[in-house]
Amino acid sequence: MSNRLLRRLVLGLATAAGLLGAGAAGAVTAPILVVEVDSGKVIYAQGATDPWFPASITKLMTAYVALDMVRQGKVSLDTLITISPAAAAEPPSKMGFRPGTQLTLDNALKIIMVKSANDVAWAIGENLGGSVEGFAALMNETAARIGMRESRWTNPNGLPDARQWTSARDMAVLGRALIRDFPDNRALFSISAIQFGKSIMANHNGLLGRYAGADGMKTGFICSGGFNVVASATRNGRRLITIVMGQPSARERDLKASDLFDYGFGQSAGWTAQTIDSLPASTISEPPDLRPYICDKRKALPVDEGPGPIASQAGSENASILAAAAPVGSALAFATLNNGSLKGRALPPRAPLQPILVWIGRDPAEGAIALNEQAEAEKAERAAKIAEARKTKLEAANAKREASRLAKPAANGKGAVPATASAYAPVETTPVIAGGAKSSTKADAGKKPVAKAATKPAHKSPEKPAAKAADKSTAKPAAKSSKSAAKASGTGKTSAARSAED
Repeated sequence: MSNRLLRRLVLGLATAAGLLGAGAAGAVTAPILVVEVDSGKVIYAQGATDPWFPASITKLMTAYVALDMVRQGKVSLDTLITISPAAAAEPPSKMGFRPGTQLTLDNALKIIMVKSANDVAWAIGENLGGSVEGFAALMNETAARIGMRESRWTNPNGLPDARQWTSARDMAVLGRALIRDFPDNRALFSISAIQFGKSIMANHNGLLGRYAGADGMKTGFICSGGFNVVASATRNGRRLITIVMGQPSARERDLKASDLFDYGFGQSAGWTAQTIDSLPASTISEPPDLRPYICDKRKALPVDEGPGPIASQAGSENASILAAAAPVGSALAFATLNNGSLKGRALPPRAPLQPILVWIGRDPAEGAIALNEQAEAEKAERAAKIAEARKTKLEAANAKREASRLAKPAANGKGAVPATASAYAPVETTPVIAGGAKSSTKADAGKKPVAKAATKPAHKSPEKPAAKAADKSTAKPAAKSSKSAAKASGTGKTSAARSAED
């Protein structure tokens, strides 16, 4: 053993001892497992049967059930999957398809393996199982049949559910079953990117295109479970599956998986090595919740790495918390892998992507038509929203102006209409000429002088009716006694005075 390796061993043991001394309550054993695909023999294991929240590696189970139904002839890869309103409402990562959108099962599987689209995985479950609950029942039945012991499934996309968990061992069983049972579909798990329309979406598996020989399978992340990966790689005809769970970042997950592959390819599984079937059951009854460590509100949410090179970050607090001591045994020399800051590890930039075309509808031509229709519909919706916003804004402005107009007279105290005002002009009193009271009464009754007076402008003389009455009075025979004239004169005076009082 070289001095360099010895120093790494001593440092690794010291770190492990420090973690154990800090108390088991402060450390979480992140599950790790390296298995030979052909033999099923274990090369390295740590917490391999501990329950863990799977996140999107759940979609490997979804893919197995779907491919198994194809193998049984119940569906085909050309079967159309319809996006329901419930599927469209699933949170990201997602494609954002509208309810009613259809795509083939083949394209749906490619999308969930690369983009990890939760809406599409939900739609697969609904369409193939009759409902999400029905599909979950199929997932549990299939898991038991292929030898998965610790897994419990409730949904097809891996979104948080306290009732859904798995283990590193079970995911190794599943990975081997996918490779063994569906050899014609192995390429499904190694697609570097998909192209939908003009959008190109890279696979979340950062080992693809970075680690020599990496050829699958699936990543997953939720706050409660951390960053998980089920990865496969082939070197010199020998294929390994590596499972890493509960890492604080995609960087640590990918770097640790690459180190595990390096270690695994450098080891030979002898005939005395454990198999995944002989791994002991866990003493933990339920998965730990890593949310306080992974999704600290004071820090930015961890994200997948870009296409550039990735390297370890020394002194990672979360990596130290989540690292656990390696169990004492033949793999003790591997203890340095339990702390991401012990080694200046790095992976090169990602190789250029080779996107695989996916579409909605039965074929690319139908998909192009559907995309154009959706684009036109979205354009019309945007225009309608803009028009509605303008209308609302205009109505608000008009209402504001009207309110201002109504409030202005009240505020100034001017222009207010008196409460006793009438729409008709007051009737003017017509003077009664002496000796013409009787004639004046007849003239008023025949010509409706009140209405005329109300409609005539104010500048005209109000004496015209009186003059007419006077003319008529004088036209009568004047052969009356002075006594009658005096009496008439007295009577007219009394009538005029009474009219003025009224």
